[in-house]
Amino acid sequence: MKKALFLALALGAGSSLAAPFVLPAAWMAESPSQAKAGGEFRTYSLSDYKTLNPFTSAEADSLPDLMSDAGLGGLFTQDPSTDKFIPHMADALPAVSNNGKRFVVKLRQGMKFSDGQAITADDFITTFRIHTDDKVGSNSYDSFFINGKPVTLKKIDNSTLQFDFPQASASAYSRMSSLMPWPDHVFGPVYKSKGAEGIKAMWGISANPASIVSPGPWVISSYQAGQRAVLKKNPYFGEWNKDGAGKALPYLDTMSIRLLKDLNAGLAAYLAGQIDTFGASKADDLAQIKRAIDGGNLKANLVPNVSPNSTSSWIVFNWNKSGDAAKQKLFRDVRFRQAMSHVANRQAMIQLALGGLGSEVYTGVYPVFKNYQFDSTPKYRYDLAAATKLLAQMGYAKKNAQGYLTNGAGQVLEFNLATNAGNTVREQLGRIFVDEAKKVGVKVNFTPIDFNNLVDQLQAKGANRPFDAILLGLSGGDNIWPYGSNVVPCGGNLHAFNVPADGKCLTPQESLMTKLYFQGDRTLDDDARRKIGEQLSKAEAQNQGFIYLVGTNYHVTYNSRLGGEYKRNLWDAYYQSRPYAALTTYIK
Repeated sequence: MKKALFLALALGAGSSLAAPFVLPAAWMAESPSQAKAGGEFRTYSLSDYKTLNPFTSAEADSLPDLMSDAGLGGLFTQDPSTDKFIPHMADALPAVSNNGKRFVVKLRQGMKFSDGQAITADDFITTFRIHTDDKVGSNSYDSFFINGKPVTLKKIDNSTLQFDFPQASASAYSRMSSLMPWPDHVFGPVYKSKGAEGIKAMWGISANPASIVSPGPWVISSYQAGQRAVLKKNPYFGEWNKDGAGKALPYLDTMSIRLLKDLNAGLAAYLAGQIDTFGASKADDLAQIKRAIDGGNLKANLVPNVSPNSTSSWIVFNWNKSGDAAKQKLFRDVRFRQAMSHVANRQAMIQLALGGLGSEVYTGVYPVFKNYQFDSTPKYRYDLAAATKLLAQMGYAKKNAQGYLTNGAGQVLEFNLATNAGNTVREQLGRIFVDEAKKVGVKVNFTPIDFNNLVDQLQAKGANRPFDAILLGLSGGDNIWPYGSNVVPCGGNLHAFNVPADGKCLTPQESLMTKLYFQGDRTLDDDARRKIGEQLSKAEAQNQGFIYLVGTNYHVTYNSRLGGEYKRNLWDAYYQSRPYAALTTYIK
């Protein structure tokens, strides 16, 4: 975050007359006068949904996310042309005091849920209390704690909130913006009477769509397990969200999501004109799309290699395996994890799985965040000789008749690796890793399984978690302090290599990473924060808690019937090519 921004925030506080949020026309490629109301945006998902509950959902692009995320965040949103925060659900920038730790936020008037009830301070308060109840297990829990100390939220009146941070935080606006309010009149009575267990029992995947109340642009219309989800426009959202011509957002009536078995099925549906966008990741995908466009079989736009994606695939080993002491010792040995990074043939992964279009990744800060890429960060590149040397230091120097390494007790160096079935890119990454591991004598039993089961395993806590290793991916982060608050510090719910019941660090390296994360977060000077980031990236890379593999490039392709993109110079993987959740999309 730019230093000048904090001065602007302090000077810009104050209330205003009730007015809708107006999406700046300067962001958009086309004039708002060209946009048309109505129609359906057709997209897809590769995994079925687990829940409709916003407090228990964890996967990216969950139905609660799609319902609520307007692509503009909550109280504040970033301007893609300047990176500065501007008010969204807040009616103005907040009053900042107490050395940058207190923020008094006035809510925009006229906001309503999909049932027509007003969005007030009580909704934010109840949502905050539920997210910060550790018994609920919310994926947002870590966003509201800094170095173990809570952010507090107080209601001043029905339209005023007061956030108090335990320390100055460069990510304060990101954290406040992540608080999307859910209805107090729905969740509040249950939480008061039944607590966390009552909340966890609400809004399961089989809940009646008519009972779901949304704060965002969409509400669920229908859901058929394994087949299709349909979202319909929340008409009340458009009362306080307008385009530059004063028309209500979203323009569309409907967003439909086909549930497909894999990426190949997604590409086939896109080429057939059955869905409107496709997340192309491989050169072959792009080639097929281009051939279809050039041959007149598909009316679509294609812009390849816009930027690196804000994502990476990785392998994580389970340090909490008390039921298998030998594997637990193996996975906790940093030499083993560094050896497995040397085994990862990232260039082969890029060429074979991504068709040459991607980036090698060595830390959790993705290449799209250019200001946090450092030459000093250690990189355990593909080097089978280096892997062999590290494994020999651990006592795995001899191979059996099958060519696998064994220790002095004759135990084979072996582990199980799982990924989500249907993600053909990850399946190919896993096979490449298995083949390279075999070359140095490591036996990897690779099995794609159901995505929801995989996530359940990854998020398990305690001394004996139910997996050896998992190949998955994370996405997101921000361009202010791009280290995951729930990934890097000990106790985070996605600190997935070590998730003991007490959330404590196991190693000095973890403790250093945690210390540096919070030190950087409280540093408001950009240059000073970046220097701390350089230290953190070094510590993270040396630890190899996650063995980061490769990130895809961000390619944009969409059916020509769609309008509503940002100006081309604003496109990248962070801001995307259009506001999330099809907020500005329209049918031409």
